[in-house]
Amino acid sequence: MIEAELHAIATELDPAFTVAGLDTQTAPFVFNSPHSGSVYPRAFVEASRLSRRALRKSEDAYVNELFDCAPGLGAVLMQAHFPRAYLDVNREPYELDPALILGKLPDYANTHSVRVVGGLGVIARIVNEHEEIYRAPLSLDAALARIRLIYKPYHAALSEVLEKTRAAFGVSCLIDCHSMPSHPPGPSGQPKVDFVLGDRFGASCSSNLTRYIEATLKAWGFTVALNKPYAGGFITEEYGKPASGAHALQIEINRALYMDETTMEKRGSFPVIRDKLAVLAARLGEHADDLLQPARKAAE
Repeated sequence: MIEAELHAIATELDPAFTVAGLDTQTAPFVFNSPHSGSVYPRAFVEASRLSRRALRKSEDAYVNELFDCAPGLGAVLMQAHFPRAYLDVNREPYELDPALILGKLPDYANTHSVRVVGGLGVIARIVNEHEEIYRAPLSLDAALARIRLIYKPYHAALSEVLEKTRAAFGVSCLIDCHSMPSHPPGPSGQPKVDFVLGDRFGASCSSNLTRYIEATLKAWGFTVALNKPYAGGFITEEYGKPASGAHALQIEINRALYMDETTMEKRGSFPVIRDKLAVLAARLGEHADDLLQPARKAAE
């Protein structure tokens, strides 16, 4: 199994991610799409009890394309090519599931987080809330190989991009880009929304930024919720340190706005949503000083 894992990482998942726009950056914004990867290694699909289509239910399909305007607007775009079902970089590096991994886990593994208990650790055990991914347990060596060869380089690159951004502009802002099912988890009867903005309840970025994006989206007729049911994951928490001039905001887009959730085909509305997000990204760059000013003053 480990040989197949290493072969997949070295061939099918090379490169595992890309960064665009760093050399032409004119604004302190970094857009990150960690869950839109769609390269499913053959060995991974063969080890799964699910079809490729079923595995894609956890994928933030096309989110990278919704934000591919970013480099042309002076921002940076980072995107994963590996799928979330294979490896989730929006988790702690060692949130490992003892129900999935064969053998004794290392002492440093976090085996009891809410995400692990729910089957959604750094290597997911399930998709679509209840469908088991693997036919058999995954070897510890294979799990650690994914973390060592993909997770660690991904976060090293993201950290470097944000550090270079802060060095150039005095401040950085990570926009972590995701999509959500049109029927998100939670109590039935909750109103459906088009966007959810997660700023860790005000802890990960300037409130000016959150309010501006909320107001802009609402002015276009979209419904927007703050922090519920998605307040921001590991990436938002890890990289959002506004007192140090490092902002991070998670944005969740209702998939039904731009794609058919059953066929996973783009809707005719896809270009409209993409164009709106391009306008939003351009406005963020234009108003960066005002939107990120409180944290910049704090850092000084």
